[in-house]
Amino acid sequence: MENLWNDTEAGKQQGILAERVYSSRLLGANPNLVLHGGGNTSVKGVSKNIFGEDMETLFVKGSGSDLATIEAKDFVAVRLDAMLKLSRLEKLSDIDMARELKLASLDPNAPAPSVEAILHALIPHRFVDHTHADAIVTVTNTADGEARIREIYGDEVIVLPYVMPGFDLAKLCAEVFPRQATSRTIGMVLMNHGIFSFGDTAKQSYDRMIELVGRAEDYLNRNAALLPATEIAPTANWLALPELRKKVSAAAGFPLLLRSNTNSATLAFARHPLAASITQRGPATPDHVIRTKRLPMFGRDVDAYAQAYKKYFEKNVQAAKTSLTMLDPAPRVIIDPEFGLVSAGRSARDTQIVEDIYLHTQGIILRGEKLGGYQALGEAPLFSMEYWDLEQAKLKKAGAPKAFAGEVALVTGAASGIGKACVQSFLNRGAAVVAVDINPAVETSFSNREDYLGITADLTSLQDIRRVIEQTLRRYGGLDMLVLNAGIFPGGKKIAALSDDEWRKVMAVNLDSNLAIMRETHPLLKAAPRYGRVVVNGSKNVPAPGPGAVAYSASKAALTQVARVAALEWGADAIRINLVHPNAVFDTGIWTPEVLQQRATHYGMSIDDYKRNNVLHEEVTSKDVAELIAEMCGTLFAKITGAQVPIDGGNERVI
Repeated sequence: MENLWNDTEAGKQQGILAERVYSSRLLGANPNLVLHGGGNTSVKGVSKNIFGEDMETLFVKGSGSDLATIEAKDFVAVRLDAMLKLSRLEKLSDIDMARELKLASLDPNAPAPSVEAILHALIPHRFVDHTHADAIVTVTNTADGEARIREIYGDEVIVLPYVMPGFDLAKLCAEVFPRQATSRTIGMVLMNHGIFSFGDTAKQSYDRMIELVGRAEDYLNRNAALLPATEIAPTANWLALPELRKKVSAAAGFPLLLRSNTNSATLAFARHPLAASITQRGPATPDHVIRTKRLPMFGRDVDAYAQAYKKYFEKNVQAAKTSLTMLDPAPRVIIDPEFGLVSAGRSARDTQIVEDIYLHTQGIILRGEKLGGYQALGEAPLFSMEYWDLEQAKLKKAGAPKAFAGEVALVTGAASGIGKACVQSFLNRGAAVVAVDINPAVETSFSNREDYLGITADLTSLQDIRRVIEQTLRRYGGLDMLVLNAGIFPGGKKIAALSDDEWRKVMAVNLDSNLAIMRETHPLLKAAPRYGRVVVNGSKNVPAPGPGAVAYSASKAALTQVARVAALEWGADAIRINLVHPNAVFDTGIWTPEVLQQRATHYGMSIDDYKRNNVLHEEVTSKDVAELIAEMCGTLFAKITGAQVPIDGGNERVI
């Protein structure tokens, strides 16, 4: 376990809260300690109230913040005396505790304090760190895990049985800590959950965390070392993934994305001789249940998984003698010998988080097996976490998802102009977007987003089209919406001057490639959970061609006919296909300021008047076209196919 502390950087931090931020980020930088919002840190200090009086204050990580990127504002200041007073109550429900924590906050606009705030207040040290370190979770998820922890640490750590984070855990700590703590105590292990370290300085608490986890890692390296996975080449039939996605989405009751990871480690785990057994022993820590559900699905029998989940729910509801509404019974993790590790989620970020969690879980399970057998907590505590009051309340507050949540849109010609605007419109509606263009700029147009995949491709190449489809399936599991926007508009030439090569090039890009994309994506669109949708970007030149653009006009007219025939043929598959016919959209690459000025001058107009030279005297922008295209994929057009909609401000020749 590498210690990332840097005295020079630490010396730049002004005040204990800045030190707390610095050391928290060091913890968050190591995924073997915390993942995606996991873990917790705090520091005890002093605040001034409105009367200028000192108040003993606990600064604790706010709910929803991530240690990797945490800032000072993400730490919630709560009254320390209120936390200690709450710890002396005999009972306190989680809902009541959350309310009291909020009331004890010094800033009513701050995020909700961590549910572990009372526990952090009780530990008699200034700085407290808490992680779900893989090494600790691995050791504790074995039959003799507690004995192994005591073997590793002796009396330097307090060991607590698993109790769900919240008031009950704080109460247990209040009882056990004073009895077991000695001058040698530097940490506390919560079985099947994680580890706490503490100290009088940020460095001391951080160093202790690294040192304690490092000891557990050394123990595992001696007793349960894992060899690197042998190189395995993926051999998946990717066209089977959309059908799996459709079944998973049907079980959930709404569209879900699927993300497939077929690296050698995941394929080796999925093909492990005991995979069907070891994957069904529960998550590495109950905290993961909220993201991953209690168990992954091994194989592809979604109906059997859903039925088993329903029985698990009914059994635990009856045992708890409570009334709850069942969450959807669809899996969030799928272990498959062909597709490796498949994560499911309502958003691309959800699938990434689930994948990251289970990549770590795989290693924990395999090492636990080497320590005598991986053994997670039983059903009851896992059910309590999955149906935790606070999580249920959070779901109710979340509100309705965005229109295209869990769906995938593929946009061609997406590096600029209408295509790029379409990408933004679909992202705004919650879709994951695959953007394709021959211009490599498409790869970084919307970078650092899990819901965006930019691919450079020549769509006149069938090989490139199939590569785009495979990348789409690996990343998102299917396709729901296809926007055919890519096209070229060559310099104006009359028929007498048009060469065969120029004609063929325009036809290859504007017509042939689009026909090929439609053909190759048909199986994906047919398997879309809410049925496939295609929008074709045509042109005003279809109903109203002009001289000097025969290749462009003919290609767009032919593409329109292809779309109309497809609407007739694909209606049986509930795939709807509609067209837009834009005109005079000037915020695109071909309309440079110089060209605009030339055309406006030619017609004796100002640039502004030229842009608005239509019946409504309104400028039509790329965003206008993109918004219409996105709406045509929504519920407003649910019963419309084969439509051709002009978006041109009103063109006299078209009208």
